[in-house]
Amino acid sequence: MTGVGVTARGLGLEGPRGWAFRGVSFEAGPGSLIAVEGASGSGRTCLLLALTGRMRPTEGLAAVGGAALPKHMGAVRRLSGLAHVPGVTDLDPALTVAEHLHERALLQRRFGGSLRGLLRPRAERVAEERLRVDAALEAAGLDRDALPKGSRTAVRDLERVEALRLSVALALIGRPRLLGVDDTDLKLADAERAEVWALLRSVAEAGTTVMAVCSEAPEDAVVVSTASEGVTTDALTEAGRA
Repeated sequence: MTGVGVTARGLGLEGPRGWAFRGVSFEAGPGSLIAVEGASGSGRTCLLLALTGRMRPTEGLAAVGGAALPKHMGAVRRLSGLAHVPGVTDLDPALTVAEHLHERALLQRRFGGSLRGLLRPRAERVAEERLRVDAALEAAGLDRDALPKGSRTAVRDLERVEALRLSVALALIGRPRLLGVDDTDLKLADAERAEVWALLRSVAEAGTTVMAVCSEAPEDAVVVSTASEGVTTDALTEAGRA
């Protein structure tokens, strides 16, 4: 999958209680690893959602793969995917890994495919879905056979990094050109953080542009900071989502 370039010029989002983020400017080429760095509550998630077409910016301009924001939010949503975003991509702790993968494959078939694809013989559709799932799991580095109960392992029994890998795999089933990942280093040990960054780096190196929210960015990433004067720490929860 070919990634997309992402640019922003003076981008900002204001909610009822103030600015979630403001004055964000950067440029990143296709296949970049972009780190949205800042303290919790600094508008990191709002920026991630804005640049993936899920929240409408208040000021400034941005473009994702040539699609301008906020004018073409729908187009940006179609070429981007989200993983590990609280309140948006939450995994059901009672469902198994297999159930999550099957559900996402069905949704992809129903809403992400073409009419021609829907009219293909069932055997072909099933084979295509299996290939998509296997490729997404491989890219996310999630080995089902290594899990306690294989594909029948419930999400509640996954380790934190395993759950993040599953969330990334689910997003990759849709073959996004821009992958947004929230809270990449939340409650992780140093070794686990390094493991997650290695995963995201490998996804970017394979061609997909990756934008990841973090408290501390790796040296090889395009760093975008949400630290700005006049930004309120509680604006994140007050700003409306598109």
